[in-house]
Amino acid sequence: QHCFVCGESGATITCWRMGCRRRFHLPCAVEGGCVTQFLSPYRAFCWEHRPEQAVEAAPEEHTTCLICLEPVGDRKSYGTMVCPACKHAWFHRGCIQAQALNAGICCFQCPLCRDRSAFLLEMLIVGIRMPFR
Repeated sequence: QHCFVCGESGATITCWRMGCRRRFHLPCAVEGGCVTQFLSPYRAFCWEHRPEQAVEAAPEEHTTCLICLEPVGDRKSYGTMVCPACKHAWFHRGCIQAQALNAGICCFQCPLCRDRSAFLLEMLIVGIRMPFR
C-alpha cells in the first residue's frame, strides 16, 4: 500500500473513518496532518477525518506560544492548539508534544492554568503522545 503523504510503499496505518482508504506511515503522520491516538482503541485519522478541538476560541492578535514564545497565528489549527479549560493557553503542537514527552502522563498539565483532567483528555484525543512514567 502506498502512503498518501510521501507516496512510498509500505504504508500500514489506515484512517479509522469508514470508507476512507487513505494509508500512511507513522513517521509521515505529522507531516500529513494526521492524528494518531495513543490510547485504546489506538485509532488513526487522515487529515480530512482527524478529530478537532471542540473549544471555540481564537487567539488574540500577537498571541505567543507559552512554551517557545513564538507567534501562534490567528486561529486554532492542526499546528496551533489551546487549553480546553482556561482557553487562554496557546501553544504549537510540536511544543506541547515535547512537553508531554518530558513530563509523562502523570505530570502533564496545562502550562498556564495547571488543569489536568480536561487538558489531558483533550490532548490524548488530538493525538499528543504521553509516556507512562
